[in-house]
Amino acid sequence: MEWMILPFKRYAEFTGRSRRMEYWMFALLNAIVVTVLMLVIFGAGGAAGMFNADMNGNPSAGLGALFGGMGLLIVVYALAVLLPSIAVTVRRLHDRDMSGWWYLGAIIGGMIPLVGFLISIAFLVLMALPGTPGPNRFGPDPKGQGEAETFA
Repeated sequence: MEWMILPFKRYAEFTGRSRRMEYWMFALLNAIVVTVLMLVIFGAGGAAGMFNADMNGNPSAGLGALFGGMGLLIVVYALAVLLPSIAVTVRRLHDRDMSGWWYLGAIIGGMIPLVGFLISIAFLVLMALPGTPGPNRFGPDPKGQGEAETFA
């Protein structure tokens, strides 16, 4: 649980490095919370409003059912985790000894049809690769390996 909430403790910290565990546990926490919120919304009747909107021929009314009332919880949660998500991704890139600007490049590249899919897969693989061992230009190794005190 500590790994899941660590990005909230380092809310807007874009310096330093983050381990894979911190990044992926935060992603797991977000997936769990969004799934629970969607179950609450659909359980509270949000799905009925979307189905009725489709039957009446007004597809935009379904968005009102989803993002009105209980559905507003997802919007609030998304805004609450936006900055920590960006920060933990930038720190994860720092662990790979890459600039955080690569994240912006991946976002923009992900918008390109067809090529964007490949860029998104490549970025996902990049997030799964281990960080550089020992200190790099962004700070010490978050695992604590490869430091001089270890071999002393």
